[in-house]
Amino acid sequence: MNTAAATGSASCRFAHYFVVCGVDTETGLEPDDGAGCIYVCESCLVGTRVRRRAGGGGGEGFEHSPVRRSFKSKVLAHYPENTDRNPFNKDAVNMLCMPRGLSFRTQADRLDPQFHSFTISFDDGTRSYGFVHTFYEEVTSPQIITAMQTLCQMHHSLAGVSGCLGCVGSFDPTRDTLYVSKALCLVTPLPFLQASRQFLVQLHQAVTSQTAPPLPLESYIHNILYEVPLPPPGRSLRFHGVQGPILCQRPGPGELPLGEYPLGDAFSLLGVDSMVKLLTCALLETQVLLYSSDYQRLMTVAEGINTLLFPFQWQHIYLPIISAPLHHLLDAPVPFLMGIQRRDGAQRSSLNLPHEANLCFVDIDNHCVEAPEDLPQFPDQTELIQELSEVLLQFGLPPQGGVIAKPTTASSSSPRLSSLVLEDLMEDRRNGNLGGEELAVLERLQALARRCGGGKMSDGGKTLGHVFEEEEEELKAAKLNIQLREVFAGRFAAMFGRYDDFVIHSALDLDSWLTNREGMFNFDKGSFLSVQPASHLHFLSRFLETSMFSSFVDGKVISRWADREPLQQLFDSRLERERLYDTGSEDSCSCLYRKCTTLFESGQTIERRLLKADHTAIHPHLLDMRIGQGRHHPGYFPKLQADVLAQAQNTNKSTVSDQSGVDNEQRQKYTFARKNLRQSKLLDLTPQAITQTHREFVDGLLSECRLKTKRMLKERMGKESVELGQGEASITGLQENTLIHGLCDLLERTWGHGLQVKQGKSALWSHLLHYQAAQGKTEAPNGLIIDQRTVDDGALPLRGSLIQDMRFIQTMSEGLSDVGQARAWIHLALEKKILSQHLKELLTNQELWAVDKKKRDKCIKRDFACLSLGIPYRVVIIPMKKLSIAMATVDPWVCVSGELGDSGVRQIPKNTQEIFFQCKNLGRLSTLQLGQENSGLLAKCLIDCVMVYNEITGHTYKFPCGRWLGKGVGDGSLERVLIGQLVSPGAEEDAGRLTGTPPPELASPSQSVRTVLGSLGIQEDMREAVNNLVKHFHKPEQERGNLTVLLCGEGGLVLCLEKFLLHGLKSNRLFQRNVFVWDFVEKAVASMETADQMGDLHGSTLTKGPPCDLLCHYVSTINASPRNIGKEGKFQLFVCLGIRDRLLSLWLPLLADCPLTARTYEDGALLRDRAAVHSLSRMLHTLNDFAITLETALVKGVDL
Repeated sequence: MNTAAATGSASCRFAHYFVVCGVDTETGLEPDDGAGCIYVCESCLVGTRVRRRAGGGGGEGFEHSPVRRSFKSKVLAHYPENTDRNPFNKDAVNMLCMPRGLSFRTQADRLDPQFHSFTISFDDGTRSYGFVHTFYEEVTSPQIITAMQTLCQMHHSLAGVSGCLGCVGSFDPTRDTLYVSKALCLVTPLPFLQASRQFLVQLHQAVTSQTAPPLPLESYIHNILYEVPLPPPGRSLRFHGVQGPILCQRPGPGELPLGEYPLGDAFSLLGVDSMVKLLTCALLETQVLLYSSDYQRLMTVAEGINTLLFPFQWQHIYLPIISAPLHHLLDAPVPFLMGIQRRDGAQRSSLNLPHEANLCFVDIDNHCVEAPEDLPQFPDQTELIQELSEVLLQFGLPPQGGVIAKPTTASSSSPRLSSLVLEDLMEDRRNGNLGGEELAVLERLQALARRCGGGKMSDGGKTLGHVFEEEEEELKAAKLNIQLREVFAGRFAAMFGRYDDFVIHSALDLDSWLTNREGMFNFDKGSFLSVQPASHLHFLSRFLETSMFSSFVDGKVISRWADREPLQQLFDSRLERERLYDTGSEDSCSCLYRKCTTLFESGQTIERRLLKADHTAIHPHLLDMRIGQGRHHPGYFPKLQADVLAQAQNTNKSTVSDQSGVDNEQRQKYTFARKNLRQSKLLDLTPQAITQTHREFVDGLLSECRLKTKRMLKERMGKESVELGQGEASITGLQENTLIHGLCDLLERTWGHGLQVKQGKSALWSHLLHYQAAQGKTEAPNGLIIDQRTVDDGALPLRGSLIQDMRFIQTMSEGLSDVGQARAWIHLALEKKILSQHLKELLTNQELWAVDKKKRDKCIKRDFACLSLGIPYRVVIIPMKKLSIAMATVDPWVCVSGELGDSGVRQIPKNTQEIFFQCKNLGRLSTLQLGQENSGLLAKCLIDCVMVYNEITGHTYKFPCGRWLGKGVGDGSLERVLIGQLVSPGAEEDAGRLTGTPPPELASPSQSVRTVLGSLGIQEDMREAVNNLVKHFHKPEQERGNLTVLLCGEGGLVLCLEKFLLHGLKSNRLFQRNVFVWDFVEKAVASMETADQMGDLHGSTLTKGPPCDLLCHYVSTINASPRNIGKEGKFQLFVCLGIRDRLLSLWLPLLADCPLTARTYEDGALLRDRAAVHSLSRMLHTLNDFAITLETALVKGVDL
């Protein structure tokens, strides 16, 4: 057996702090903020002068005797002063050690000690646990006794009672003994519940014992703070308290994390059905409020649920114990898991809870769980409850709950933990690890156990046999804990066994992922749900939207660049192990429920560690203390000598270092973009901190609002989501209901935050009812509501009033609760696309709003408006850098078009290059019309590209140009139709890095063709363009891409045909200026018309007929169009109209046979090659089988 010591950093020690809380005789008595309304100032302690607290005038201070009131406690001492990574928070620890403050008692009251625990989260995401032993100590301070006597006399005089000697709560120092509560607390990095409780109990027993302990109490406290290390993973450790050995253990790398809170007690209190319901509420991140008169019950249920969430982690407010000053946190409009103590005789109705629509209220004492409406069942809930019931019955616990039952004692065939403990202690004696006094005590204990079977009474009033039975019950409880947790871990493994197949790794590096995290989809939810059993979909569709699942997937994504979270690494390793035995023959949609197969092994593993300690810590020893310190006074906890407890003293003992340390198990979590409220701020009771806390609540609500509305809009984008691999072609009813349910919950929390008047469980419906009552006087005789307000922002008039929709719901929703009616009203408003206008109307009645109206107004108008009013777009024109100054001379405008419509003409403000506007959802963007109104010769600029940003989805579209816009330059165009392409995140940053020369893909087609690849390459490109169009129409409609891109984009039909016609075209222009195909087409048509008028078609193969007439008519109509689209734009329109009307294949031979062609083209030109022209005409003819529909932006202004 190894001997271990903790001589390293605090992170490797068993305990971080030892704390003593109680009454401070120097500052006097001050009633607790949540309990009393008077206090005694310092002068009261001497002159018995008492004054009322400012603002107090009744309440508990005058209803109860001072002996029954709660007073503020203080941290009397804590050791050490601070640790490296976990600074001591005096106010928070004091509040959690004594949530109800100081309690006074007399000899007539029960003075039983109490135990409870708490948890504190630090800013880096780590968590510490506090274990508190509270007992009553006789008051010896004359000042405190005098102050209490004065308060009692004052109370009796105000209550009209004189000299009530002997009544309940009275105090007479001549007759009564006054006791006050004191708390001993041990703060540890891991939840060592049993070991910490035993240490504190033994410490208190040593104080109350008439016999002094073997060593001063400082020796035991110093030992546990500085010399007892954390057990290594997968090992157990024995250390010594004041009266005997204490054993603790720590799970190994492949086991579930440490969880000592007795799940058996939680299941016994609530029952299996209620515990599964509570866990479902926690998984779906509802607001969970625990209610009990016992603080430890609150912690037991809260920590039990928290451990059952593995591999997921609660991401929101987690305060299993909140005192009265923290009750303002119940108004938090965010998910929370909190617990409040039930006051004597208090009922739930007295709580005045602001949020109940999505609240899970757990009345632990009455064994009741009230879940929100429409709570889905946990997958395979019936089978899961049956399996859990079987586990509980094996340990002698009833599955129905409602009682507190201890696990059954060990059978005669089971090894006796007590005897093994004694044998191990004897082995320590043989190894020389025990001192003389301890040896004598040990030998007497062993002799007593053998001689009388445990009949000897210990100092704590228990027989030795009883102590041994408790140890065995702890072993049973530990085995029950791990088996219940294994059942749930097995269920999550079955549900998410292939989750990594649906994780989307779209980012190239961690920085880009963090930058664009909100706009990214990291999990293919649609595909995942499609392979799940139908009975699981209701739960899973909502669970996939929670923060805990998002955080879980985020951890998987960043594991490509950083170490995995310990919980996720453990879960993944378990999945990999199960896959080795999985044949893969079962379909996930129809697989049967499989029970957990590791229950026995997990129980045996923990039993081996608890029955045989692997390491023994250094024993407590005498410290270098001053003479007279450490004297024993029975019944009084001494004032500890601070200098010997402030830091570790050097020892010569050998050490076993903890290689892993707690940092590996609870390492600082990777901080994502989402910001969680820090618990240290939540526990700060200063007015500034409370104001800041609620401001952060509202900011978080706004952020959640943006994310939810963006998600709803993205799902409704249709084909755009398909192209990006972000969903199915149309949103399913299940997914839509899930998103709307989330929106309803968000609105409920928004309206419930700070609401002063509420009736029923729904804050929103309560607000609507009050609004309906306030508007009742403005009704017209016909029942319509008179609304004289004008609709601003150019919005359309309301299609049905808010009150009319309420009445419709009230008429048609008989039997629905308040929450159901509120959700029905939201559904109806969404269907009518007037939810935003309804919410704005509610905002006009400011009397119904209690707090933060501006924030709410901003939330509703900016985020919910997009559901009914439109999508915000931002358009940025990027000129060539060398000529960007020319933008000051133009007056540009844009019109953005997509598959669902266009934005209309939007004028760019003068001297700017961008515009922000809102319009209806345009869907996937395809074209952009860019023009300018100024037609002067100086009004011209060279445009690089135009960028369009969808502010909701985060999508960026790039519309390459690379051409001039203005008269007398280029093709003289004042308007261009640009073709868009979706770019990846960050690509828009490259848009402004180009030099004055357009890159090849942005260059004018006429310029790029000057370096033509040759006739073969041109014909190959032409065949590819035609083939792309053919393949487009042979695909299923939902899989087709953008037709406009195939026609007019890079490598499209227009550019390829332009290359074909430019091949071999002669040019007499100086300096090799641009040659435009449209010049040839115009001249060819003009020569045809002239020859026809003169009858001079003699000698030409060109024959007069309908194709020739249509060619001339189309060219003439295009030239007569009011749009100034330039020569390139006219040729693009010419090709698009020709292919749409099935004429292009007929026009090409006409142009080839035109007499002008021989004079304009060289002998080797493709247009003069009859075989090439015939092949191209045949290819174009194949497109006549398809109905081609052109976008309005392409044919605007042309009536053909």
